[in-house]
Amino acid sequence: MSETCSLADKTCAPCRGDVPPLERSEAEQMLTQLDEAWTLNTAGHLQRTYPFDDFMGALSFANALGAIAEEQGHHPDLLVAWGRCGVEIWTHKIDGLVEADFILAAKADRVYRS
Repeated sequence: MSETCSLADKTCAPCRGDVPPLERSEAEQMLTQLDEAWTLNTAGHLQRTYPFDDFMGALSFANALGAIAEEQGHHPDLLVAWGRCGVEIWTHKIDGLVEADFILAAKADRVYRS
């Protein structure tokens, strides 16, 4: 399995709130496994905006990612607008990042590419 698809092939493990969030340096290291468009915002959450040619493309992507998020039990914040869909991911129970956040981000990239 190649490094670029390894995260997308994993399943998000539910966080019960009993784990500490990744340190920023750990999150930055994991960030290297994602598409370069992903960033850590000032709150320490994963963030990316996907470009589209119209509103319906962005909405279709949001619906596809929403279905995956529901299946994985891990729910991002989505902002759908004409020509773009913003995605913000973090684990709400610990207000920080865990591996599952990076897994969901990789799955979002896979959906976008397909």
